[in-house]
Amino acid sequence: MGLNDVVSAERVHIGFFGMRNAGKSSLVNAVTGQSLSVVSDVKGTTTDPVKKAMELLPIGPVVILDTPGIDDEGDLGELRVEKAMQMLSSTNIAVLVVDASKEMSQEDLFLINQFKERKIPYIIAFNKADLTENEGRTKDGELYVSAKSGKGINELKELLGKISKEIASPKLLVKDLLSQGDIVVLVTPIDESAPKGRIILPQQMVLRDVLDAHATAIVCQDSELDQTLKGLSKPPRMVITDSQVFGKVSKITPNNIPLTSFSILMARYKGDLKDLINGFSALKSLKDGDNVLISEGCTHHRQCNDIGTVKMPKWIESFSSAKPQYSFTSGGEFPEDLTKYRVIVHCGGCMINEAEMKHRTKKAKKQGVPIVNYGIAIAGMNGILKRSLELFPDISALLER
Repeated sequence: MGLNDVVSAERVHIGFFGMRNAGKSSLVNAVTGQSLSVVSDVKGTTTDPVKKAMELLPIGPVVILDTPGIDDEGDLGELRVEKAMQMLSSTNIAVLVVDASKEMSQEDLFLINQFKERKIPYIIAFNKADLTENEGRTKDGELYVSAKSGKGINELKELLGKISKEIASPKLLVKDLLSQGDIVVLVTPIDESAPKGRIILPQQMVLRDVLDAHATAIVCQDSELDQTLKGLSKPPRMVITDSQVFGKVSKITPNNIPLTSFSILMARYKGDLKDLINGFSALKSLKDGDNVLISEGCTHHRQCNDIGTVKMPKWIESFSSAKPQYSFTSGGEFPEDLTKYRVIVHCGGCMINEAEMKHRTKKAKKQGVPIVNYGIAIAGMNGILKRSLELFPDISALLER
């Protein structure tokens, strides 16, 4: 991925679901104009979900998800169905592909109920329309299409574009907190975990947002923060730091300068900040042997001083005076059953999309398991949680309750 690429987490995720042999893969290929998926008359050709980041007009940057048939059979089939269902958690728009020459199945109706329950906007695409006499759209959200002849494909793409505009919402990172001419200091430590030759995604995103606000960004490491602040002719509007050095940066930054972290901004950006703040209190009451899940959305190579597997457990034990048991997940891996965990500590989620992050938070909440993110947890364990949230008055009021 280059600096100018749109990462998958910021793309609209369009998932194609349905029965085996309904023509999901053929329709994916027709919509994208590429041979993304292997197609065959044999049922169950798609054995694993296919994910492809690409540009799709009239939407723009998207991730296309082609899933195995929801009616797959046998032990392997059950695993494939499970994988297909997992794709729902990151889907922004669902396309239910139905064989137009057949009646809708119970599996199709089950998927529709899943879309509704998860509040995923969906389209029903009756494929293989060339084998029937039906033409055009039946009603809102339904189309007759043919992956073979190309019938209805442009209409399907236009409908996808219309829905993507309807569900687009202005997500808040930091731009709304800034005015033209403000100075923002970004503290980005370069240690053994920093990627060679670049800065990590949340730092890139915040930097761009600062520039979009016509504010000025000054980037330094934590070791240069003191001299950077002293060299400014006026106090910065705020200091934004990597959470790993929250404690050190808080001591250096004067109390009259607002302070927060990239991770907290990402939690706000993904829309889960309130729930994640509520989850912090669980860290205070940990006991020896409690199960703690530490989950990350990316699959980076673990370093010797890795934040998730090394630093976070040390900080938790020092803060709670307890010796919990830890489990670790990364990437798309996230347990279905969370009930054995006393608390979940999650990364900022920059490499998974908003739908996936909200799905994880809702799942934890539904199962009664507190969830907190790295930035909030680290601020809280350093005794500066209230300070780190002063930029968000509506959120910081939660701490007064």
